[in-house]
Amino acid sequence: MRHDQRDAIPSNFNGLARGLHWLMACMILAMLFIGVGMTTSLDYRIWLIDLHRPLGIAVLVLAVFRVLNRLTHASPSLPASLPRWQKLAAQGSHIVLYALMLGLPLIGWALLSAGGFPVVLFEGVNLPAIVPTNPVLYAWLREAHGLLAWFLYLVVVGHISAALVHAWIYRDGVFSSMAKGTSRHD
Repeated sequence: MRHDQRDAIPSNFNGLARGLHWLMACMILAMLFIGVGMTTSLDYRIWLIDLHRPLGIAVLVLAVFRVLNRLTHASPSLPASLPRWQKLAAQGSHIVLYALMLGLPLIGWALLSAGGFPVVLFEGVNLPAIVPTNPVLYAWLREAHGLLAWFLYLVVVGHISAALVHAWIYRDGVFSSMAKGTSRHD
């Protein structure tokens, strides 16, 4: 590959970025619904918690891969026709999404550690505690985890809304660059 081709800004996200995006989108939506179910269901609470913990760790691991991929591969630029405030909002929302994809699982892991609860990935495999057992820290982290989960919900709704505006109204290729990786001119 010629040097100038490697440095060119792509018209779509690479396959790994697209695959991780859609896999994690499904996982995060599932996590949000599981989280709500855990707080509202007595019949399925334990089962949902047992599902929530390893899924949260999987989100954390995949988020690390996403960050590494994002740092090592160029991303498509936003259309020049977008107003500056929309470009800033897009960049800011992506930073917030990445922070929440990394932060929420870490806070969840820490809250379980502070509460003295094991983080069970699957039977026989537990993660080590990352903070000491402390009831006050547990209460604070539990509140933070819940509030940040609701904030993630709002950010996800905004992200989906913006994606649909680009797909259905602007039709500027922003959505297709992540959805199927086609050129913005297709």
